[in-house]
Amino acid sequence: MILYQNMTLTKRDLVVRISEETGLIQAQVFEAVQKTLDYITEALAKGDKVELRNFGVFDVVTRKPRVGRNPKRPDVDVTIPARATVKFKAGKEMKESVLKLSPKKAKKVA
Repeated sequence: MILYQNMTLTKRDLVVRISEETGLIQAQVFEAVQKTLDYITEALAKGDKVELRNFGVFDVVTRKPRVGRNPKRPDVDVTIPARATVKFKAGKEMKESVLKLSPKKAKKVA
């Protein structure tokens, strides 16, 4: 298993890797990846939930309106309106894989 530390995996990286592993032409892989992302975005824009087993769940949630503060002018309240945002909840397999990156606890010496 390859561990990517402090790296960003881009869409281009995905396309190249999938192309190399499957033997498909990069243009075909790019089209498939882009269509997948487009369909996920389209579903979320309609307010639908997107569930990808063993990967995670994308859901649209509405954040409540709240009052914010400008640090440069703390005497002035800034109203932040309610807005829709995307929430992601990692699936079981992803959680388990990411947990492996957690630092090991040091044993206490008494």
